[in-house]
Amino acid sequence: MPVDPRRPGRGLSFETGEPGPGRSLRALQRVVAVRGHEVAATLWSTALFFTVLCSYYLIRPLRDAMGITGGVTSLQWMFTATFAAMLLAVPLFAAVVARWPRQVFMPWVFRGFALQLLGFFAAMQAGAAAVIVARVFYVWAAVFSLFVVSVFWEYMADLWRREQAERLFGFIAAGGTAGALVGPLLTGQLAPRVDLAWLLLLSLLGLELAALCVRRLGRVAAAAAGPDTPASEAAIGGGLFAGFTLVLASPRLLAICGYVLLLSITGTFLYFEQMTIVEAAIADAGARTALFAHIDLAVNAATLVLQTAVLGRLLPRIGLGWTLAVLPIVSLAAFLALGAAPLLTVVVVVQVARRAADYALAKPAREVLFTQVGREAKYKAKSFIDTVVYRGGDALSAWSFRGATGLGLGLAGLALLVAPVAALWIAVGFRLGRGGKENAPSDRSEGAG
Repeated sequence: MPVDPRRPGRGLSFETGEPGPGRSLRALQRVVAVRGHEVAATLWSTALFFTVLCSYYLIRPLRDAMGITGGVTSLQWMFTATFAAMLLAVPLFAAVVARWPRQVFMPWVFRGFALQLLGFFAAMQAGAAAVIVARVFYVWAAVFSLFVVSVFWEYMADLWRREQAERLFGFIAAGGTAGALVGPLLTGQLAPRVDLAWLLLLSLLGLELAALCVRRLGRVAAAAAGPDTPASEAAIGGGLFAGFTLVLASPRLLAICGYVLLLSITGTFLYFEQMTIVEAAIADAGARTALFAHIDLAVNAATLVLQTAVLGRLLPRIGLGWTLAVLPIVSLAAFLALGAAPLLTVVVVVQVARRAADYALAKPAREVLFTQVGREAKYKAKSFIDTVVYRGGDALSAWSFRGATGLGLGLAGLALLVAPVAALWIAVGFRLGRGGKENAPSDRSEGAG
């Protein structure tokens, strides 16, 4: 008798090929509510995110250390340069998406960044001016981090339906978190012992593995979608600035913009507090890089626990509203704590708590919302929100931070100043969670595949 691939708890055993779940599938189902026909695509999605985040987190501590080398007082200029770079990158990406299918452009997104890493490695080995390279690399890494993660989740929103996303995105995100654990672990061990430029080549290798994962995932995506779901392999088409126009036309996308903007503003203020405190407390570049790597390690360990043990079963039960509100609540508590005691230990603790809440809960919950919009919005509007809107908020809050410190406001006062913004963010999270359950005809998903 044929097996219905949509039936919960059934499917082909990926051990034996016989109907019914095998031992490996049953073991996997104890961790994630996956169905038999979804297993291959789920595991390749997880492997893809592992390689992407491992590649980035190998160089993230180096990026933060270079931010200090380039001068903490010039960070607002580097944030502004990042925003300008995003304004150029998003229309170029829209043009690529319009012309080529996802299985063609996705691997070359990763390989394009890998070639750029090779260029930075050559510049560092040639002994180029340290401050200039540090500033350029800091801006590039900021673009890289948002762009590759955004493209990954655009791909996921195109592959999976909302019902699947609520079950599987926590586990897939945990794969990324595992990569984000391995990356800083390697950097923390290597940074005091080797030339930091060699970390770039390890990151490059991770991006090439990501391109290979995309190819494998493309072969199993149709099976995960199911037999009655139309394929979505064609080029998307549309205009260069469709991301902007689609956002303006959709109340749901505008609400997501508001959430991301508040996320960016509060995150940048906290980041500037961290960088100011670390610059004053630690002088050695290698020690700074190691500290940032240890922070990343703690963040990702906490995130992995939340993603594997909590999110996949919590999100369908409590809904998007509460899940989206957790990060603003944690952020409000973080700013109140820093207002009371702006110390290195406090900033490390609040960074770990806030980033873990973001990566484990808020980020996957936001991605679920994009499973219910059209394909063009999944790639173009999402890219615009995740890059231009996010980095625009960075630039705005960076200049606000510098202006406030110029007026004599201390770190404690700045933390308390941003606390009301976090309170507003809580309300936006609840509102967005309710709006995410609506199914306006113009926003209805075409389905996975």
